Parts: sequence; C-alpha cells; structure tokens
Amino acid sequence: MKTGSSSSSIMDMFEQGKVLKVCAPMVRYSKLAFRSLVRKYNCDICFTPMIVATDFLRSVKARDSEFTTNERDRPLIVQFAAHDAQTLADAACAVAPFSDGVDLNCGCPQRWAMSAGYGACLINKPELVKDMVRHVRNQVDNPNYTASIKIRIHKDLRRTVDLCQKAESAGVSWITVHGRTSEERHQPVHYDAIKTIKESVSVPVIANGDIKYLRDVESTHQLTGVDGVMAARGLLANPAMFAGYEDTPLQCIWDWVDISIEQGTPFTCFHHHLIYMLERVSSQPERKVFNSLSSTSSVIDYLQNTYGTVEDLGT
Repeated sequence: MKTGSSSSSIMDMFEQGKVLKVCAPMVRYSKLAFRSLVRKYNCDICFTPMIVATDFLRSVKARDSEFTTNERDRPLIVQFAAHDAQTLADAACAVAPFSDGVDLNCGCPQRWAMSAGYGACLINKPELVKDMVRHVRNQVDNPNYTASIKIRIHKDLRRTVDLCQKAESAGVSWITVHGRTSEERHQPVHYDAIKTIKESVSVPVIANGDIKYLRDVESTHQLTGVDGVMAARGLLANPAMFAGYEDTPLQCIWDWVDISIEQGTPFTCFHHHLIYMLERVSSQPERKVFNSLSSTSSVIDYLQNTYGTVEDLGT
C-alpha cells in the first residue's frame, strides 16, 4: 500500500453540480487493476470490493490480499462488512491514510453475509448503523474523510427513510441506495423509493441498480434527483460505459491487457474481465473458443487475430 495525499474531500465533488459516476464494490472484480481501467473512462469515484473488517484487522495476509492501491487510485472508498462499531472504526483508521473514505455495507443480500450479521440485515438495525457511522466520524482524525453507507430498501419504505435519517443524524457523508429489497435480484429497480429517500435527507444520495449505458445515468437522475449513479454489472460488461461507449471499445480491451500485465493481475481475473467485456461484441462460437483459453499469451494472440491491435484502427 502506498499512501496518497488528498487535499480536498469527495464532498467537494458533490458540490460541483454534476451527477457523479461511481464504480460499485464488486467481490473479486473492483480491485486495483479494474479501478485503474474505469478511471481512464470518466469514472469519478471507485469502491474496493467488500472487505470483512474483522479479518482485515486480524491478518496481515488478509490486508495485503484484500487491499492494494497506488497514488493514482483516487478518489477511493474502502467498503467494509462489519457489525461492531469499534471494529469498523479501527478498520477505517487503518485504511484512512490510503483512501478518501469508508463505506459500511448494509446491502449485501448473500446468505453467508446475512447469517454473520453483515450486509442487508443491518438495514433492520438503524441504531447500530448510527453507532457505527458515529464511531468512524469521531475516530478518524481527518475532517475530509468520508463515512458512507450502502443500503437496500425495505418493503415498508418508512423504515428505510428512518434508517437514512438516523444515519444522517450520526454524520453520514452520503448514502448509496440499491433500489431493491434484500429478497429481490433482477426485478425492476424501485426508482420511486430512491426518489423518496433523496427527498427525505439533506446528504447526497447515489442510486444503484440497472445502470447499463451512459443514458441510464441521466434518466436515473431525472427520475430520482440523485447526486450520483453507481454501476456494477454495466461496467463489467463495458468499462468505458461512463465515457459514452455503447459497447467495450477495442482501445479499452487493450488498455486492460496493458494494465493487467503491468500490475501482475492473476490470469483468472484477467480472463474473467475479458469474458465480460467481449460478451456483447462476440458470437457464441467466438466466446466458446475464448472462454477455453488458459494463458495470457494465448489470450493476447486471440485478441490480435480476432480484433486487431489499436494501431490497426488507424489504418
């Protein structure tokens, strides 16, 4: 980890009046190499994958594998899973010199997280969330360092509004709302719920869910009035989405190859990202061949032979 200096707060970015474009926390995927890629294509803020705070504090190995960054990897939000205020505050203090804020995951619907007291079960514990936010605000000695939460919604939206207002009273910097309940997966996003939450608090609100193209950023803003929009699967399929590309451009694919080689990205991760990026622009037989490749050199040969190099674009 390298320390970075951030003279201004992320909160200043919200003041500029544009809708912020944010890369979501994604387990295994929103690591340093991918963050480096999306930052080349108009992504304003990136999140790390969710990190379990107790493991992070307990193990040097966990810290080294779960959290890597560099001086160009800013603004950066580190997302933690936690269910204890002091543990979250300790984890925040550990990463504060290398990041711009921490986010408490109150939205992960996976069974393992919920049964361990993490993720979406926290939306039913507003007093605990309030306590965790307050601990971070009180113990990180950088006034510009942010403490945010990422939530899902309740069926009874009054409970979600109450949660958000309690978090606001504890000093939460902003709130990301995934517009689905913890039981919902691919059902339509409840934009009306996000709008209601936005109107119920004075801190910035970021909308999450079903952002596939740049036009979805503006339409979500129009529907909800939010201050920012967060994308996950849309960015996996097209890391250049926020720059207005409909599908992953060839330049972006070769940028990913360069970044992965430079940073020593493990082959499985390198390959998986390319499988996502090429899904919309390749045929089924092409995908079958590509998915079976097993080395970086075979992937590079395939890309050159099938799509050409960036230099070929200019000829």
